Amino acid sequence: MRILITNDDGIAAPGLKVLQRIAQEIAGDDGGVWTVAPAFEQSGVGHCINYTRPTMIAQLDERRFAAEGSPADCIMAGLYDVMPDGPPDLILSGVNKGNNAAENTLYSGTIGAAIEGALQGVKSIALSQFFGPDNNTLENPFEAAVEHGASTVRALMHDDLWDTANYMPFYNVNFPPVPAARVKGIAATTQGFRLNTRFRAEAQTSPTGRRFLWVRGGPQHEPTDPGTDAAANLDGYISITPMRADLTDYDMVATLEDTLG
Repeated sequence: MRILITNDDGIAAPGLKVLQRIAQEIAGDDGGVWTVAPAFEQSGVGHCINYTRPTMIAQLDERRFAAEGSPADCIMAGLYDVMPDGPPDLILSGVNKGNNAAENTLYSGTIGAAIEGALQGVKSIALSQFFGPDNNTLENPFEAAVEHGASTVRALMHDDLWDTANYMPFYNVNFPPVPAARVKGIAATTQGFRLNTRFRAEAQTSPTGRRFLWVRGGPQHEPTDPGTDAAANLDGYISITPMRADLTDYDMVATLEDTLG
């Protein structure tokens, strides 16, 4: 199996090393793993692309490249430049340092890479490691992802979990904030919503008198509804949320038609 991996934390991120290990186990001795990751951290860039400027790319090793762009740019670089002989069988994005559950999903560059992979017609999975007091102090806080990553990806490789619709599905995986031995299993979930969490801008004045805005997130351990991603993670489960890039609210189409007459 040929696998393309990326992330949004940057080419030197520890989570990318974890993903390399997972991908190599999935690819096997007869397969291969190609890495195209951002040269610098790109957290929170979502699905943005370098549409108005070129992306510089540098080869660091035989199958390892750094691109001065977003995770979505890295996917396009991998598909159209690094792997010209044909697309990979699978795209893996992560393992993100922090959860991409609930509203975080909408901002995540890790998810953005999976979106781009799906739009390009390649099976794509985003993987993230939830952090909390039970795993922050571990020797390897990615322990749950290390131990359960490959088996989770294999669980998603069944043919009936993928289709060839215009908006191909992709999968958002979050590993819970617990040691590997305390992971309870895998749960199929929907995207949750943290009621008391908002990203916000906070102003700060520099010593020179200039004004800057910092973006801050909210509490990450706020409960979400049962059956949703963050709720499953906080209960010790690996959440898998099926997603598509189609943002249409189909439940509202009929209501809108009636309202518009």
